Amino acid sequence: MQRIAFAALCVGLIWNCPVRVVSAKDDLSVTVTPVPRDAGWLNRHEQINARAKEGDVDLLFIGDSITQGWGNNAAWKKFYGDRKAMNAGISGDRTEHVLWRLDNGNVDGISPKLAVIMIGTNNSGSNTGEDIAAGIKAIVAKLRKKLPQTKILLLGIFPRGEQPDDAKRQVTMAANEIARTLDDGKSVFYLDIGEKLMAPDGTISKDIMPDYLHLTDKGYEIWAESIEPKVAELLGDTPKS
Repeated sequence: MQRIAFAALCVGLIWNCPVRVVSAKDDLSVTVTPVPRDAGWLNRHEQINARAKEGDVDLLFIGDSITQGWGNNAAWKKFYGDRKAMNAGISGDRTEHVLWRLDNGNVDGISPKLAVIMIGTNNSGSNTGEDIAAGIKAIVAKLRKKLPQTKILLLGIFPRGEQPDDAKRQVTMAANEIARTLDDGKSVFYLDIGEKLMAPDGTISKDIMPDYLHLTDKGYEIWAESIEPKVAELLGDTPKS
């Protein structure tokens, strides 16, 4: 009899209590909660950890496939070959994956002068601009905590899609508008070079992005040249040309 009464009480409580339904728009946990990926991804993650363990890092790049795509191409060699640069980009990464990596070795034991961050395009298919910006903010905050002496150059998410009205591009642009407010002029600096990668009408050429997302060698050269004045300033270097 007591069990029946208890069950009735539980049902009554559930029935009479309001239930809050959390939508994708107001639940930011996805983009700010650190999570790992698959085995292949972990291999790349461990390669980055191994590079960090070697130390001697003055310049750190953090991001997804667009960052990983630097490889050791001509632009990388020219602008970063002698700057003790480390590439911490992993193809397919979203903000939540970068957060996990920062907690699991990618920046352990290093103290770079400058970290360049560009992340969020892979979130654009399932998250709002607000969600993505929250993830970016969490990454910046975590990096500031782990590397307090490191200055951060936060890049606006690059434009994607051939046309200006591309749906995912609209999402990333909304994220950029929020992310730019993280610039404090002291430790965090925001720079959007998107217009350098587009034609005046906002379209993107295959000469720059063959799939309207990833960069060609020409695209990487534009990237390097566009951020060089700020990179040199924050590193205390002479700008390369």
